[in-house]
Amino acid sequence: MGDFNLEQHQLTVAEVHRNLAPSALYEHAIRYEKDASIADNGALVAYSGVKTGRSPKDKRVVRHPDSEGNVWWGPVNIPCDSQTFAINRQRAIDYLNTRDRLYCFDGFAGWDPTYRIKIRVICSRPYHALFMRTMLIRPTLMDLASFGTPDLTIYNAGAFPANRLTAGMGSTTSVALSLEDRELVILGTEYAGEMKKGVFTVANYFAPKRGILSMHCSATADKQTGRSSLLFGLSGTGKTTLSADPKRHLIGDDEHCWSDDGIFNIEGGCYAKAINLTPENEPDIFQALRFGAVLENVVLDEDRAVDFTNTGITENTRGAYPIEFIHSAKIPCVAGHPSDVIFLTCDAFGVLPPVSALSPAHAMYHFISGYTAKVAGTEVGVTEPQATFSPCFGGPFLVWHPYKYAELLASKMKQHGARVWLVNTGWGGGAYGTGKRISLKHTRAIIDAIHDGTLAKVRTECDPIFGFDVATECPGVPREILTPRSVWTDASAYDGAARKLADLFRENFKKYESDVSAEIKAAGPA
Repeated sequence: MGDFNLEQHQLTVAEVHRNLAPSALYEHAIRYEKDASIADNGALVAYSGVKTGRSPKDKRVVRHPDSEGNVWWGPVNIPCDSQTFAINRQRAIDYLNTRDRLYCFDGFAGWDPTYRIKIRVICSRPYHALFMRTMLIRPTLMDLASFGTPDLTIYNAGAFPANRLTAGMGSTTSVALSLEDRELVILGTEYAGEMKKGVFTVANYFAPKRGILSMHCSATADKQTGRSSLLFGLSGTGKTTLSADPKRHLIGDDEHCWSDDGIFNIEGGCYAKAINLTPENEPDIFQALRFGAVLENVVLDEDRAVDFTNTGITENTRGAYPIEFIHSAKIPCVAGHPSDVIFLTCDAFGVLPPVSALSPAHAMYHFISGYTAKVAGTEVGVTEPQATFSPCFGGPFLVWHPYKYAELLASKMKQHGARVWLVNTGWGGGAYGTGKRISLKHTRAIIDAIHDGTLAKVRTECDPIFGFDVATECPGVPREILTPRSVWTDASAYDGAARKLADLFRENFKKYESDVSAEIKAAGPA
């Protein structure tokens, strides 16, 4: 890009490559990366080194008078002082200044031009530049010419460690964010996902300040009306699978905002789990992993074919690709206000109904709770499902208190008449080990009935413990499985499991009780 330099960032390296095309980044990766290669499907294969996942305990946010009253301090947002941040920033700059060449990618977060954020990524690895070219919204030449000062600058010096003797550091890894300087500094981890989630964390701070709800969810839209549907859910609940619906447009698979104008995807790409990927189970994702995509930490066989079953490096193998590689994607990734908001949970206790309608208070309670349950591990003697709660279905990326996001959700749902549903994709007729997993066919039928309005008209019954309205009929779903107690062979065993799950909900919610209204507290299990 001509005479472009990074001197305003105190970076004096003469060779700076700005917004290189994928083909050029492939060439640089093969030439300069230690282990990069090209898979037989055309994707660039790269490795993140020791860290193959996020390092949440090493995330720090600068405590500053201008923002400290807004931040939800604690294990998610661990505070550091401005001096610690300055030391880390200088360490990153000093390292980057020792490199022979640097890569810069300027792009956007947010498909709605009114609300988009300008992001600058500065890194020393071609793989990181291609990854962020994939995950951010790619600018036109005209956008680049007028890009100006970024709203967030990411200094990725992940190949260089943090100094663990620096005040407030927990290890040689540091992901430090200054909301006032609008800078993210990465040291001691080369896992590319830290950049993606850093951008989401920044969006999670600035969006609510503008009255916009930022959300960790997938989204689809009706092809005729343009109204959207949101699917919230933790890992393993079916968020990505259920958003791959050929009858609807895909808006995005992971990060969205809800503004006064509708919803928009924050990202320009998708970052999908690649473990056990097959063309039969995930045809859209499988075909998207081609030239221009990045495969991270996968194992290749001698013919350069990807062994998607191999966990030799990590179970967290990933593929990043531009969203336009998905055939059903709507470009630009914007849609109308949601008609439906769906909370997905995989209840391994076998207690929750396949589908329930939530009142506004119940919606806020379950949104703040963010419940799912993982199946028992393979350890000897561990037979119980494990309950997991993640506020707003995205706890690690929140900056404000969860109640802030819940309030925004409630006001937008009320304003735009969105219905709210709790859909259990887990077990029925008993807990994991005795009951049966609710079939994907039945869950898809439930989602279809939500989208076409059928489910809003069926008869419901109030759940005596959880208080929400349980749908008693749904086209394509056996009537008996819709009320969980009736499909357990031992009704008293169901009652015991339901009481236990209710206790887990109540215990988890204690940490939020002082910040929420009496109405929301009352929406918890009886």
